[in-house]
Amino acid sequence: MTYPIYVYGHPVLRKIAKDIEKDHPDLDTLIADMFETMYNSDGLGLAAPQIGKSLRIFVIDGEPLGEDHPEMKDFKKVYINPRVVERKGEIVPMNEGCLSLPGIHEEVDRESELRIQYYDQEWNYHDEVYNGYKARVVLHEYDHLDGVLFTDRLSPLRRRLIKGKLNDLTRGKFTADYRTVLPAGK
Repeated sequence: MTYPIYVYGHPVLRKIAKDIEKDHPDLDTLIADMFETMYNSDGLGLAAPQIGKSLRIFVIDGEPLGEDHPEMKDFKKVYINPRVVERKGEIVPMNEGCLSLPGIHEEVDRESELRIQYYDQEWNYHDEVYNGYKARVVLHEYDHLDGVLFTDRLSPLRRRLIKGKLNDLTRGKFTADYRTVLPAGK
């Protein structure tokens, strides 16, 4: 099943997501649906809040970046109850976009390395270190679980400059090639 993507301004995107229990009903179906939704929206990653579910889970498939970033070619993972336990390295600016912010792309500064602990789909525990593009994609999706969007990481001046575009999103003044859910009452 393909879910609609919740758009900037919707309160679910600002909530701190809740941990998932091991016996969460239909978890395998949710994971399959998240991948399907991500693929149908042309995304590289998708966090549960983006489909209206305040749960600590996100999925990534870096295959579309494989040509430009070979380390992403076989990088397909499910992160359940992840915790970033360390961020370090050089702060690197790079252009980012987000399915929940259609049409907006901005240069975002992020740490070049992270250490993350999480469970996979079979509830195997992992403690891994990523750097470069893998770190960036994981940190972007991880932020969604804490109610943070990439626009929150922009300078105050840059946020003011895109305020009109953000307001347009909340009013439904955008185009996307996938179904969306606007903030209530919009």
